[in-house]
This record gives sequence, structure tokens and C-alpha cells, in this order.
Amino acid sequence: QVQLVESGGGLVQAGGSLRLSCTASGRTLSSYHMGWLRQGPGKEREFVAAILWSADNTYYADSVKGRFIISRDNAKNTVYLQMNSLKPEDTAVYYCAAYLRSKGYSFRYYSQSAYDYWGQGTQVTVSS
Repeated sequence: QVQLVESGGGLVQAGGSLRLSCTASGRTLSSYHMGWLRQGPGKEREFVAAILWSADNTYYADSVKGRFIISRDNAKNTVYLQMNSLKPEDTAVYYCAAYLRSKGYSFRYYSQSAYDYWGQGTQVTVSS
């Protein structure tokens, strides 16, 4: 089992940047593919970005492609989400989530139901 803790959220003006971090404990991060998902006010939780355990592949929602970058440092047990050119519609609680790759199933990174463990979330608010 792994515990996930997000940090780095806050209030930023439109056009600004934030970097979110997700630190894992309890089990090595390399056992997991990782994702960031978000839930805006009055909205369902949606996929933002995902990265495979080896960082060979990354995936992005169309709404953030070209603005957000997901990365990971397995030695530090940390996953990052660099968010640039932020827009008011990016306002949401951002969640880090982990998929245990030893399950052997296809990693449906875009689906919240695919993930096994979640952090508590960090609030990102973008003002216009």
C-alpha cells in the first residue's frame, strides 16, 4: 500500500504557473503508474495527466496539452505537475493517484476508476 500527499496548490492569477508535487510513502513509487486528476466546482472528477512508472510515456487531457507537464523522480518518490499559462477554468482540487502496475491489466489512465490509491487533494484557484 502507498500513501500519497499532494502539495503546491494555491491562488494564482491567470497566465501564471504553479508546480504541484505528490510524495509517496509506504511503497516505492516505481511500483506505480501515476496520474493527476482534478475536480472543479460543480464538476465531475476528470483526467489531467498520467505518466508510466519509467517515465517513458506521458499522457494529457486535450484541455491541458501544451500547458502542463507531468514528470516523476522515483528516487525521491515524487511526481510533479508543472502547470503553466493557467486559466480560470483550471480552478479545481487536484488529486494525485497511483495505479499498481503489477496487476497486469491495461492502464486506462483516463479513467478515475483505474487508480488504486489517492491523495487528499490540493486546491488550485486561478483568478481572472
